[in-house]
Amino acid sequence: MKLLTKSLTILLMGVIVSLHQSYAQTKLTPYVNTFIGTAPLTDPKILGYELPQGWRSWAGLTFPGSSLPNAMVQLSPVTEFGSGAGYEYEDDTIYGFAHTNKGHWNLCNIPILPLSNPGNKFGSKFSHKNESAAPGFYQVYLDDYQVNVKLTSTLRAGFHQYEYKNNHDRQILFLLGKANSGVSTWNIEQVGSSAVKGFQGGENIYFYATINGKIDKLNQTDVGKRSGYAIIHLTDGNTGPVELRIGLSFVSTTNAKENLEKEIGNKTFVQIRNEATAKWESLLSNIQVKGGTEKQKQMLYSCLYRSFLWPALRSDINGEFKDAKHNVVKGNFNYYTEPSLWDTYRNKDVLLGLITPKVTLDVIKSMKDVGDKTGFIPTFFHGDHGASSIAGAYLRGIDDFDIKGTYQILLRNANVDGGARPFVKEYIEKGYISDPDIKNPHVETKARAGVSKTLEYAYDDYSLAQIAKKLGDSSNYRILMARSKNYKNMFDPGTRFMRGRLENGDWIKPFNPQYPYYEYMYREANAWQVSFYAPHDMKGLIELYGGAKGFESKLDSLFTVPWNPKYVARNVETMIGQYCQGNQPDHEAPFAYTFIGKPEKSQKIIDKILNELYGIGAGGLALSGMDDAGEMSAWYVFSSLGLYTFSATDPEYLVTAPLFDEIKWKTSTGKLLTISKPGKGRGITNIKVNGKANNGYFISHDLFKNGGKVEIVTQ
Repeated sequence: MKLLTKSLTILLMGVIVSLHQSYAQTKLTPYVNTFIGTAPLTDPKILGYELPQGWRSWAGLTFPGSSLPNAMVQLSPVTEFGSGAGYEYEDDTIYGFAHTNKGHWNLCNIPILPLSNPGNKFGSKFSHKNESAAPGFYQVYLDDYQVNVKLTSTLRAGFHQYEYKNNHDRQILFLLGKANSGVSTWNIEQVGSSAVKGFQGGENIYFYATINGKIDKLNQTDVGKRSGYAIIHLTDGNTGPVELRIGLSFVSTTNAKENLEKEIGNKTFVQIRNEATAKWESLLSNIQVKGGTEKQKQMLYSCLYRSFLWPALRSDINGEFKDAKHNVVKGNFNYYTEPSLWDTYRNKDVLLGLITPKVTLDVIKSMKDVGDKTGFIPTFFHGDHGASSIAGAYLRGIDDFDIKGTYQILLRNANVDGGARPFVKEYIEKGYISDPDIKNPHVETKARAGVSKTLEYAYDDYSLAQIAKKLGDSSNYRILMARSKNYKNMFDPGTRFMRGRLENGDWIKPFNPQYPYYEYMYREANAWQVSFYAPHDMKGLIELYGGAKGFESKLDSLFTVPWNPKYVARNVETMIGQYCQGNQPDHEAPFAYTFIGKPEKSQKIIDKILNELYGIGAGGLALSGMDDAGEMSAWYVFSSLGLYTFSATDPEYLVTAPLFDEIKWKTSTGKLLTISKPGKGRGITNIKVNGKANNGYFISHDLFKNGGKVEIVTQ
């Protein structure tokens, strides 16, 4: 009997190990489609309006090229300079392969293109039939030059491989007068027989490139000008693939060379590509799912991939970087660009910290370095959401940084006029930010966006107050928490909307809650889209509407009042009633029913968004709006997994019904968080945490620290 028991035990252990290996051995990079978000959305029924002549919707603005997570080098084809990410799927000509990206009308630096018998024409036709991509890899055949191009990359270096059909007079174009951001000057020079180095001004990037063959000559035209370029002519005789290795640096060509030598060195193209694949497999495998459709898995891992492309690395392998004062500094941390905070504080910055806390820590140190040099923690575009991103990370246990020094700079952000918060003096004095009385304002009217600023500053005050509380600064905690209620000063009980005010406190008239503005009263939104924003005080917000019934009625209308197709604002697109999924200001609204005990209503809207507004259009390559450095993608990741960062500052997650039957999340502490939804229903009836009924719809971040099990019971 003992022998039988032992045999059964061994058999059972073998089954468990086998199942675990089956989970672990599933390759996840094949689920990633890097082309999602490169195609435009054209359907007016989804957009909400007919695209005006010559317009392209901002549905994605992603790039398909090679990158490692949060890398300096993001090597991708350019089909149109001045477009969001340089690549638009409907185009048929490639003008170069640029080495930086974001999807935000800047970067696309150091474009390089192999040429063969080019004549006076730079740029080649291509077909999507002869194009492929995967995380850390891109390939395309250039029809006009008959060159097959393969690209891969490391953190700070790019690796090009060109297979020329014609091995006579092979050329390589450095289109140094071009980039998405304006080029102020450029230079290039030959170094020895097989290398070049140079500089492109504007973003101020240095490069050092080697070629596996001899350079016959280097011709330059219009040196330093935007019309200028350089062409490398290679010597004949070599019939194998041409390999160009290039290192980048924001400090010097010397550092660019060192980055190249230490990251690529003598490694082969295949080795570098395999290392890139392994890096992405490691990151993606932190989240593994069972169940769901193939498309849902593709969207999950494609969105997870895009969530880790920004912020981008800016320090070299020797630790040097250019600081906010343009001085060369040697740091003991990796220096990154600031996050795309107006968007990513909502969800993506939290996701970054959950999976790669070391990157988040270094991002915070980078922001602190900017604050030390300028007096203010950087903001991005609107609001002061560094407060939320830093507070959220700190409260989740990412605390190995100078929190007291960082806190003092954030207090300056919140209180010093002329710094990080425009019009903060009026905000402090009156409790709101006004807008001028403008006759016949239109979408493009420029003003203060006072409603949006007031609501966002109130949330930022709440975020900063949480740091004050943890540090024991009771005085500032009380002040900031009182200011966090300022959102109420924008609520007009007569119309039941957040409404603009004049300097004297009067409501702005006339008032049309459906009309979208880029900067008047609202920031890229209308009154409907901002009127449900108080993620830190939903109880107080609901009371403004007269309680649960009044709030529910108004929220119902958000999703049912038809969008007026005559109201056209390019990035206010993809509508469900007045709700806009294509831009960020109302991304919390679908979850708001939960706060009045109607989670089933939230789930219906969330499911519609997940299933109908991602991977849409021809070939399923369009997104519902601009990805905005991963915010749109992170929204999908969290929502599809059944969690959402409703108030990203707070170390808790709102539970919804995941798309998958089971999720295994390997936490950054090495523990395992398992989320299961055994039933097929979408309406949550019970949430169990470690076998016990959960109180409410939020679960604690402690589950990411300690591991555990969340069971979501549905009907």
